[in-house]
Amino acid sequence: MRYTLKEILDLAQEGGFAVPAFNVYNLETLMGVALAAKETKAPVIIQMYSRLFNTGTGEFMAPVIIDVMNKLKTPVTFHLDHGAGIPECIRAMRFGTTGVMIDASTMPIDENIETTKKVVDMAREAGVAVEGELGHIGSTKDEKWDAYTEVEDAVRYVEETGIDALAIMVGTAHGKYAQAPVLAIDRIKEIHANTRAHLVLHGGSGVGDNQIKAAVNAGIRKINFGTDVCYAFMDGYKALDPYSAPLDVTMSKVAQNVKEFAIGKIKLLGAEQKGE
Repeated sequence: MRYTLKEILDLAQEGGFAVPAFNVYNLETLMGVALAAKETKAPVIIQMYSRLFNTGTGEFMAPVIIDVMNKLKTPVTFHLDHGAGIPECIRAMRFGTTGVMIDASTMPIDENIETTKKVVDMAREAGVAVEGELGHIGSTKDEKWDAYTEVEDAVRYVEETGIDALAIMVGTAHGKYAQAPVLAIDRIKEIHANTRAHLVLHGGSGVGDNQIKAAVNAGIRKINFGTDVCYAFMDGYKALDPYSAPLDVTMSKVAQNVKEFAIGKIKLLGAEQKGE
């Protein structure tokens, strides 16, 4: 079922769980996520990075994702992850997304607010919900990532932009961690208590299960998984003899590996059976 980002996160808020947001890159990763959602009866967010909308990948994948949304009996959102700018958000909406993220987090807060509000105003006219980011969520290759989003800034940002979801910096980063991070759970609780936007945790790949559960209990309603989707795909492929069967048979086994990964995260976030 087709849901906007706000609609699916409203479900999570009402049910006290988090919706897993899986980045997909090709047919097999999409198949794995869709099959996991079907088996667990969970709401899911299927998202693609901004760069995929700038290439032929987005053009080929978007119609298939929309078909999956229409066929699944559980809530599904099609989302742009880390929209690099206003043109990327427009392009994603033209491809049929029901949620877009504008990532202006490297800008000073005033410019971030100005850019984000432009996207919110535009997306409202298209019936699309918006995620913004405050406090730049960097890479695991950075020296450190302990500069947390300030509560006062989050309150101002949400009120002045009108965003539906807010990605906050609370100790995670994008990529593969050398050591699992410790999240700023108290900061999540503070921001959750003081803002109306649904809170998003980026860099969910590799975060310990106990930390994930604590983040959900503190108010996180969307958790992104990108790197681990890639690892599930590649580990599944490497375990096979690619010459042992026709390509469709081989790749269906890879999709099953992604499915099992996705099921694990769905259960961890408490989303199983919440799409019924």
